[in-house]
Amino acid sequence: MAKQIRVFLDNKPGRLEKVTGVLAAKGVNVRAMLISDRGEFGIVKFLVDKPDLTIVVLKDAGFAAAVKEVVAVRLDDKIGRLHDMIEFLSSRGINISDGYGFAGHSVFCLETEGFEEAARLLKENGFYVLSDQELYET
Repeated sequence: MAKQIRVFLDNKPGRLEKVTGVLAAKGVNVRAMLISDRGEFGIVKFLVDKPDLTIVVLKDAGFAAAVKEVVAVRLDDKIGRLHDMIEFLSSRGINISDGYGFAGHSVFCLETEGFEEAARLLKENGFYVLSDQELYET
């Protein structure tokens, strides 16, 4: 399953630069990033090519970081396809608690309770759930 890295940072100039600098120095490629402002601090979510290394590198550098498994779903780039996926999960009682997409491949990452069930159901019903290798190496 895809792993998303969450980093908790003071909301100050230079903090994000330190994180990306550490990652670049260790050869980690950031594939997607989302920044959420929470006032005096922020949460930055990363999809990277080497999630296991990334968490170790960040913690060794003194950053508060955690791993969260998510479902990465490739969607056709056409009107209504995102709605189709959301409606499908909703009809099966699966709530999406967080999500974001990134340009280039129309991929959406979804946080859900029971993400393994969500991934299985999506696969079984014609949605394309990316493998770790597809997500991290393409």
